[in-house]
Amino acid sequence: MKPYVHARLSPEDREILEELKRVSGYTESEILRRGLRLVSKEVAARPSALELAGRSVGKFKTGPRDLATDRRHLEGFGE
Repeated sequence: MKPYVHARLSPEDREILEELKRVSGYTESEILRRGLRLVSKEVAARPSALELAGRSVGKFKTGPRDLATDRRHLEGFGE
């Protein structure tokens, strides 16, 4: 037996679902499966923090390794 997903939809979302069914010919289940795949691709396409940091990673040869481990580096922060 396959697992089922139950979702609460706002009236606006329900209208969108009905329109998608009408124009695409897909069932609600197929629309959900396709939507999950699209969101999965979207999330996978996001760059990692390392990618966002780019060439600045490893740029500094001196300085504290981790500012959060030494409280004196945080003095005056947030004031």
